[in-house]
Parts: sequence; structure tokens; C-alpha cells
Amino acid sequence: MLKISRIILAVIVVFMSGYGLITKNYGLQPYTMLFAGLLMLIVGLIEFKKERKEYGYLSIIVSIFLFFVSFQGFLLN
Repeated sequence: MLKISRIILAVIVVFMSGYGLITKNYGLQPYTMLFAGLLMLIVGLIEFKKERKEYGYLSIIVSIFLFFVSFQGFLLN
């Protein structure tokens, strides 16, 4: 289930980022950061399952940072 979620979130992030780059419309950037944060959280959980705790902790810290940036983007717009 985690691997499928990771693939779906990765596709969403790539498409949203590509849309923003092609159209120069950056209104969706907070949503992109939110989905990237979810993606990094899923990656961290997968790394914990593989018992590679260093990468798991790093991914979760990055996901917390991305959530913070995303919520700031929602509040400033």
C-alpha cells in the first residue's frame, strides 16, 4: 500500500510542478509542497520498514519542513 501511495504522490508532484513551470502559474505551489511533504513522509515510513532509520529520520524531518513551507504558502495567499 505504501509503494502505491508513493508512486501516486510522485506522479502528482511531477505533474503539478511541470504545470507550474510550463504555465508560469505558481498558484498551485503550496499544494505541490503539501503533496511533496506527504511523499517524503511515505518515503520515511518505507525506510523505517526497511530498517534504515537514518534515511527514515531524514525523510520525516524533510517532510515536516515541507509541511511548514506549505502551510506558510496557504496563509500568505
